[in-house]
Formats: sequence, C-alpha cells, structure tokens
Amino acid sequence: MTSGVLARRRRGGRALGLLRDAVRGRSIDAAEGPVRRAVILLAVPMVLEMAMESVFAVVDIFFVSRLGAEAVAAVGFTESLLAIIYTVAVGLSIGVTAMVARRIGEGDREAAAHTAFQALALGFAISLVLAFVGVLYAERLLGLMGAGDDVIAIGAGYTRVTLGANVVVLLLFLMNAAFRGAGDAGIAMRVLWLANGLNIVLNPLLIFGIGPFPELGVTGAAVGTVIGRGTGVIAQLLILAGGAGVLRLAARHARLAPALMLRLLRLSGSGMLQVFISTASWIGMIRIVAMFGSDAIAGYTIAIRVVLFALLPAWGLANAAATMVGQGLGAGRADRAEEAVWIAARLNLAFLGSVGVVFMVAAPWIVGIFAADGAAAGYAVHGLRILSAGFFFYAFGMVLTQSFNGAGDTRTPMLLNLLCFWCWEIPLAWFLAHRVGMGPDGAFLAVTIAFSTLAVVSAALFRRGKWKLQMV
Repeated sequence: MTSGVLARRRRGGRALGLLRDAVRGRSIDAAEGPVRRAVILLAVPMVLEMAMESVFAVVDIFFVSRLGAEAVAAVGFTESLLAIIYTVAVGLSIGVTAMVARRIGEGDREAAAHTAFQALALGFAISLVLAFVGVLYAERLLGLMGAGDDVIAIGAGYTRVTLGANVVVLLLFLMNAAFRGAGDAGIAMRVLWLANGLNIVLNPLLIFGIGPFPELGVTGAAVGTVIGRGTGVIAQLLILAGGAGVLRLAARHARLAPALMLRLLRLSGSGMLQVFISTASWIGMIRIVAMFGSDAIAGYTIAIRVVLFALLPAWGLANAAATMVGQGLGAGRADRAEEAVWIAARLNLAFLGSVGVVFMVAAPWIVGIFAADGAAAGYAVHGLRILSAGFFFYAFGMVLTQSFNGAGDTRTPMLLNLLCFWCWEIPLAWFLAHRVGMGPDGAFLAVTIAFSTLAVVSAALFRRGKWKLQMV
C-alpha cells in the first residue's frame, strides 16, 4: 500500500472522527484549537438542528395542502403575522447568543447563566401580551392581511392557536440561543429534533383525525406544533436545571436584575428591529402577491417553504460563525474570529450553491410533492427557480450578518435590512409586479435582488473591521 493511499485513509479517518464528535454534540471551547475544526464542531449540530426545523416547515405545508388552496393561504397569512413573534424571539436570541458567548469566552459561566435567566423572563412577559392580542383578534388580523371570508373561515382557528401559544416559540428560541452561545450546539440540536419530530408525527393525526385523534383540519397543524414545541421547552428547562451542559440555571440565578435586563434589551432592541425590518417585509410582499388571488398566495407560500428548507440549515453555519465571533472576541482573539467567519462563509457557499442548482432544475417535481393545483403550482415553480438563483449570494450574506450580531454589533445588520428590504425590495417588487406586468414573478425577482444586494454590502462593511471593537 502506497504512502499516498495511507495518507488519504488517515485523513478520511480524521474526518469521520470529527463528524462523529460533531453529531454527538460535543461541547467545545470555540476560542481554542484549530479554527476549522471548531467551526465544524459547532456548525454540524447547528445545521442538523436547522435541518429539522426546515423539515418541519415543508411537512406542515405538505399536509395542509391536501385541504385546498384556501387552507394553504391561511397558513401563509398566519406565518406573516408570526413575523412579530419571530421578531421578538430571534431579536432577543441575537442578544442572548452574543452576551452568553462573550461571557463564556471570558470564562465567566455564572454571568452567562444569569444572562440566560433575564432573557427567559423577558420572553415570557412579552409572550403574554402577544397571546392576548392573537386570541381576541384572530379574524380581524387575517382580514387586515388581505384574507377573504373563505380563508378566514378555514384559518381563524389555526391563527388563534398559533398566536395564543406563542410562548413555546419564544422560550424554545431563547434557550437554544443560550445553548449555542455557550458552545452546547448538540443540546440545541437534540431539543429541536424532539420538538419538531413530535410535530411531524402529530400533524397528520390531528389534521385528518386518524385513529382516536379528532379531525381538526388546518387547526390541527397548529395544535401539533404547540404540543411538539411545548415538549421541547420542558426538555430545555430540565437540561438547564440538571446542568448537563456548560450552562446551569440554579435558584441563585432566578432573580430579576434590572440593569442586566436593560443591557440585554438595548442589545436585543437593535436585533429585534433588525429582524422586524426583515421579516415584516414579508408582510409587504404577501400584500403585493395577494392582489393576484388565492392561487398566487398558495404558490408563494409553497415556494417560500421550500426555500426555507434550504436556508434554515444554512443558518446553522451562520450561527456557528456568530458563536465563534462572540467567544473569540471574549478571549481577545479577533483574528481567530475573522478567520472563522470566512471559513463558515465558504462552507455555506458550497452547500447553498449546490442546493440552488438542484432547486432550479427540479422545481416542477419538488412543487408537485405538495399536490398544489395547476395555477398555484405554476406560481410556485416560477418562484422557486427565481429565488434559487440568488442562493450563491445568500450564502455569504447570511454568515456575514450573523457575524456582526455575534460581535454585538446589531445596528449594522439593522441598517442593512432597512436599506435592502424596505427601501429597495418592496418598492422594486411592486414596480416589477404591477408596472412592468410581471405579476407574482416580479415579487420573487425583487427578493432575489434584495438578498444579493445585502450580501455584497455586508462583505464590504465586514472587511472594514469595526465590529472587532464592539463591547458587549
């Protein structure tokens, strides 16, 4: 056997060992050891975590699509309303990951655990207000979004349950953000697999009334989600209380610290506004598409869900970069943090670029899985191909914007989102859809152009290096 063959086998063995450690979710110190190894050990469980979330997104719409275009449209409208909840959840998560990662990088686990408790208290309080509004005004909210009477009749129950039980979304996001910031990406992965695995099993049972389960229609999808994610939250609390990972919440941490809470709010405030600008832009987009009828909305919803199937795993790499940046800066290793970002961006490019090519070629077959009718399927195929063309740009944009967040610089991504989505994407979508006469295809093209713009500008700003001076 030649030395070249032996060397390849040794490299293959090391790669398999690294992959095994990553899948097992081994806790790591992101500020020590080879940078590429640290990125992979963080990224693999984060990618697998987001992969389960992406499976959940398409499974939901797979079963709901069997109920007709109105049911799919109801899910689409509710997802747009959920933008507010996801804004709070992801915005607070940005602050939690940045602060926990920085404290872990500094070697202060007590401060990291105390920060995590303040975030949970904030999330719980906010969820109560959002639940009150969602339960009381579900029909009115759908109407404001542009839903017709048929969609409201079918989807009001789904909207009421989804918004009323938003606390499970908030707490699930916040605790997983704390785990990721601490380098415990494997715990976050396993919790999300549990939550979404239960949801996938319960969805068809509750939607169609299989066996002893009641037939709840589209509302069953919401009930399954709440049960699955609620179970995940219980598991997270047990892990934090038991100290199975780097973070451990004890009774001494269960006290409100107004100064720390205000500090977290200031950091997360820009993060929330950043996410709100981005996600609320989908409300503007869905209003533009809604002018073309329920079939256009159904096609739009299917295309977006399929795109999320690819983008959510890619966010795993972006989250790994954010953790590396936070812990690297906490340990005084800005050079290590920057190297990790470019490694994660190149890995993301390889992943998303490959998926984009597959989506463009196989769009009709992929859309056909969801059993959409002819008109809705046509809109979805066109939309999927247009959106996939921008995947090469999305890969870098996702990693770079999350890296700013990991450094605690939430203001830069906020301004970038405002510029690219509200000042550029929405006006462009309206112009292409209505003035140019492209219809829903114009809205899809505007999304691709806006995300590509975000990637180019983010890269230019990241190279300037001001994020290295950010204090958290």
